[in-house]
Amino acid sequence: MSTDIIASRRGFLTHAGAGAGVLAAGMALGSVTADAAEGKANAPAAKPAAAKSQPKSQGAGFWPGDIRLVISVSMQFEAGGQPLKGTDSPFPKVDFPDSVPSDAVANTWFAYGYREGVPRMLDLWDKHDVKVTSHMIGEAVRKNPDLAREIVKRGHEAAGHGPRWSSEYAMSREEERRFLTEARTMVAEVTGQTPVGYNANWLRRGPHTLPLLQELGYLYHIDDVSRDEPFIEQVDGRDFVVVPYTLRNNDIVLIEGRNYTPIQFLEQVTLDFDQLYEEAGHRRRMMSISAHDRISGTPQMVRVWDKFLTYAKSHPGVAFLRKDEIARFAAASPLTVRETETI
Repeated sequence: MSTDIIASRRGFLTHAGAGAGVLAAGMALGSVTADAAEGKANAPAAKPAAAKSQPKSQGAGFWPGDIRLVISVSMQFEAGGQPLKGTDSPFPKVDFPDSVPSDAVANTWFAYGYREGVPRMLDLWDKHDVKVTSHMIGEAVRKNPDLAREIVKRGHEAAGHGPRWSSEYAMSREEERRFLTEARTMVAEVTGQTPVGYNANWLRRGPHTLPLLQELGYLYHIDDVSRDEPFIEQVDGRDFVVVPYTLRNNDIVLIEGRNYTPIQFLEQVTLDFDQLYEEAGHRRRMMSISAHDRISGTPQMVRVWDKFLTYAKSHPGVAFLRKDEIARFAAASPLTVRETETI
């Protein structure tokens, strides 16, 4: 898929206004640490009638400027990097004989992610001036380089997600080092952006993963669901940032795994937002929410995301930040939780 084709279908040239939101976030974070980057979203002037009345105070000093609650969106770019057969999909599992090289229908489901899903979500993020972190599988990036470059061009973060779908926890230390190095190189060569964050396949890291990530220059990982805010843990006696991921606000878990309707998904993430927004008045809070290319990129799910983004941004002090921005801020902030245990 060429960039020209994508442009003609998705209106790629209509997002010039995104730079203003990028600059605003960079200025806010820059007041705390010079390393923080762009991405703070501006709240719309009008609030939907369904929204609750809000506390008078916005920021409480836990985030830069007047930010009260940070929302961290993950956009998984995996389609095209899956095994040709034997991969989880909505279709019944079949043990294909060796004479059948691939599960063709399952692969069409994944293809939806790069043909329709990611382009549709990119237009959605532009509409709301939201920046996300895209966890990219290396083979998916190589198969669709124009799309991977477009993600970065629009101001989103390219993060590591392995070169392919593999059981990372089963690898020796040297095998995993090569695996992680290859993952970073594949994304960097195509997008021009070297990943500083990492997500293992289904979060299943091994005993060597965190030390290797730190040795290879990664800033943070997300394979942890134990907190609703970024934190610091010790890896071989050195600080390493965790920007927690989510299962409870995850489309692949809820929509595909539990057969939630889009409206049930909207209710789930809205209730989660309301509670965290309330708590954010007296402690640092971050909401994590996940969008997979072939799931959240469907028409009905993009409608749901559109409603949620409108609702969230109607609240004072809500900012959508990339995970690298969050990690840099957390690393520099004296208020960041420091865990005494590393799980």
